Amino acid sequence: MKSLVTGSSGLVGTALVTALARAGHTVCRLVRPQSAGGEGAKEGFAVAWNPATGELGGAGVGADAVVNLAGASIADGRWTTQRKALLRESRIDTTRALVGALAKMNARPGVLVSASAIGFYGDRGDDMLTEESKPGAGLLAGLAQEWEAEALKAEALGIRVVLARFGIILAREGGALPKMMLPFKFGAGGKLGSGQQWMSWVTLEDVVGIL
Repeated sequence: MKSLVTGSSGLVGTALVTALARAGHTVCRLVRPQSAGGEGAKEGFAVAWNPATGELGGAGVGADAVVNLAGASIADGRWTTQRKALLRESRIDTTRALVGALAKMNARPGVLVSASAIGFYGDRGDDMLTEESKPGAGLLAGLAQEWEAEALKAEALGIRVVLARFGIILAREGGALPKMMLPFKFGAGGKLGSGQQWMSWVTLEDVVGIL
């Protein structure tokens, strides 16, 4: 199977590309011009990808599937006006450009797996939530809804769309876990607030398996 992957230099993308390549699949890492080939994932082929113009290198033609993992980290900085704009651009604008690029293909992939987040549901306290639950309110909920809406536009192109709403992804290699562990290493760890808050987590290994 031939797959196109955006966000291939991130925590999940690096692990996914490695797993796909080792399983014998052909992987094309969509790399932005400023990425200089992309760091992180070493397997697969780097394919030029410019979200600003929607241009996609010819090596991406003939893909069976697309995995869209692009998006700046929610936790890597204060939510300033500039940071919020980056979170939107890296998710919503990039996904819109990706779907636009797929629309220009004569032979389109059969499926688009597009990352999303459980922030879609907002802060719901002890509510039991399912995929049918309504979206919540707030910055993250609004961001997730717009992000998913752009991905779902690919359905009009005859492409099956899968929305992967992940929680906090835990891995030794990066992400939230090393930051969470740091206070404990200095003997200052402990519960936050009441300690009763919900924290929906998933391991990186399970995320890769799901994708």
